[in-house]
Amino acid sequence: MNAPILERDPSDPKTKKEEVSPLLKLVLELGPLVVFFFANARGEWLASRFPTLAELGGPIFIATGLFMAATAIALAASWLLTRSLPIMPLISGIVVFVFGALTLYLQDDVFIKMKPTIVNTLFGAILLGGLWFGKSLLGYVFASAFRLDAEGWRKLTFRWGLFFLFLAVVNEVVWRSFSTDTWVAFKVWGIMPITLLFTFSQMPLIMRHSLEEHK
Repeated sequence: MNAPILERDPSDPKTKKEEVSPLLKLVLELGPLVVFFFANARGEWLASRFPTLAELGGPIFIATGLFMAATAIALAASWLLTRSLPIMPLISGIVVFVFGALTLYLQDDVFIKMKPTIVNTLFGAILLGGLWFGKSLLGYVFASAFRLDAEGWRKLTFRWGLFFLFLAVVNEVVWRSFSTDTWVAFKVWGIMPITLLFTFSQMPLIMRHSLEEHK
């Protein structure tokens, strides 16, 4: 038997929340990454201008500290604007705080470098594990954005699950094979284009399995 179509009743008060403009949403998601990149590239300059930052350590540690602060600000702004926190940014933020704290406390940048691996592996395992138990969990995240039939949600969930695992593997290869600066640049300017290309490549599947809006 097919799984029920995931829908939300727009008249249900529990489903209503303030919408954030796409541009602001992009700023909230990319802002912390841009801060991370800038702070790593200009760490020595920041340390000379703000001596307190120098106490964190070298550029990568300054970048980690500011990345944690920017992530907290982005999550707080999202909450203030929508009175909700998207599950994926929330989980990612928790991992940032845990691994960022370990990075600063132990003065070992391996922890912050492993953060994308942990997050993407977790997302991939959750999505694929949900399919194993007959649940297309991606539908619960994007049901307000798309209306797909059960097969569409299963296929999209499977593809995103594999994609998250792919990102985890790529992160491991890059941070273990290249310099810290190269890893930071790839994390900011490489992962996002790859993710956007993958997202756009799923549009044919979404169009094939989209359901017409009830009139």
